[in-house]
Amino acid sequence: MAFTEQYDVVVVGAGHAGCEAAMAAARMGLKTALITMNLDLIAQMSCNPAIGGVAKGHLVREVDALGGIMGEVADAVGIQFRLLNTSRGPAVWSPRAQCDKQLYRVKMREVLESQAGLHIRQAEVVDLVIEEAAPEPASAFEDSDALPRPVRPRRRVLGLKLRDGRRLLAGATIITTGTFLNGLIHCGEERYPAGRSGEPASVLLGEALRALGLRTCRLKTGTPPRLDGRTIRWDAFEEQAGDLDPTPFSFRTKKIVQPQVSCHIAFTTPETLRLIRENVHRSAMYSGADRGGWAALLPIHRRQSRQVSRQDPAPILPRARGPQHPRGLRQRHVHLAAHGGAVADRTFHPRPRSGGDAAPRLRHRVRLGG
Repeated sequence: MAFTEQYDVVVVGAGHAGCEAAMAAARMGLKTALITMNLDLIAQMSCNPAIGGVAKGHLVREVDALGGIMGEVADAVGIQFRLLNTSRGPAVWSPRAQCDKQLYRVKMREVLESQAGLHIRQAEVVDLVIEEAAPEPASAFEDSDALPRPVRPRRRVLGLKLRDGRRLLAGATIITTGTFLNGLIHCGEERYPAGRSGEPASVLLGEALRALGLRTCRLKTGTPPRLDGRTIRWDAFEEQAGDLDPTPFSFRTKKIVQPQVSCHIAFTTPETLRLIRENVHRSAMYSGADRGGWAALLPIHRRQSRQVSRQDPAPILPRARGPQHPRGLRQRHVHLAAHGGAVADRTFHPRPRSGGDAAPRLRHRVRLGG
């Protein structure tokens, strides 16, 4: 079987996991290929341009301690650093950084391209090259009275098939396709296949893996609509600055030197809650159109969106996605509303904090961006 190129390790997908896997293999001296469908969107931060946070910040540090690059890149392009949960003990302190969305992927690609032995290829993987082998013979040490084990075919992955006809030989194949594998987007009452909004899904590879008998399932994640920061009345918001002494993610980062950007806080209005209540049944999460499994953050999301049906005002926290980006994005309950101008246009009117209002509030966020 002829192969176009040969590698020790091939990694499919250049998201956070793929970048770390490719760097780890290349640093071990292995000839490594990283396959992505778009070179310009390596490590693209899809909706929330943040690294870390509660239950995630310590994972970034653990990856960094093992030699990973995620923490160092975040330190280089972060525009607001905050250490969360500092009112509690040090064991639950959680670092979080808002990053410049565009600079993050630029910096990550720069790091990857500077690594010796790591080759980045733009292509779509459509199938695995599988070698069928004879079934494994029974062991002489097996109990003769035991029930016979089912005979299963032995298969070995030799490499990859690309859409342009090339074949890549690999001693090890790592698949980190994220949301692109048979990806499906729900936008209000509309549904269409995509990896990220505006990018194609990896349908052929998804079907190839399913044909091998691998069990597949879906995880949901929510992408909020973007807002143009130039249309927001910032004087109605309360400023939320980052830490005066930013805490880096990487143990190799001595100090955060880039300027920091403030976030802001405001609250939803009764009109916003009314619009959500009247249109939430049109959301795929509630209509039954979206039948995948729930991702880690979504149960909290779903519970909070139901609580929004009360009259309690919900805070909105705008967070910058980059100094050069005039646009923002709205997170949490807003993207549950059906996709339509009448609904979307009327849910983004904040009001200032009321000093005497002690009602319980839900935390929702807005981040500036493009």
